[in-house]
Amino acid sequence: MGKYVCTVCGWVYNPAVGDPDSGITAGTAFEDIPEDWVCPVCGISKDMFEKVA
Repeated sequence: MGKYVCTVCGWVYNPAVGDPDSGITAGTAFEDIPEDWVCPVCGISKDMFEKVA
């Protein structure tokens, strides 16, 4: 499971942490996050994230 970065604000989704404030539990792969999820910092859609190399 890789990390993904928001291309707008730079927030990094780390699957080891998840996004508990949005109901995404630790251990959730980015691919398994619902399509209507948005960046918790800037509110941009999931499709604006890129995988961190």
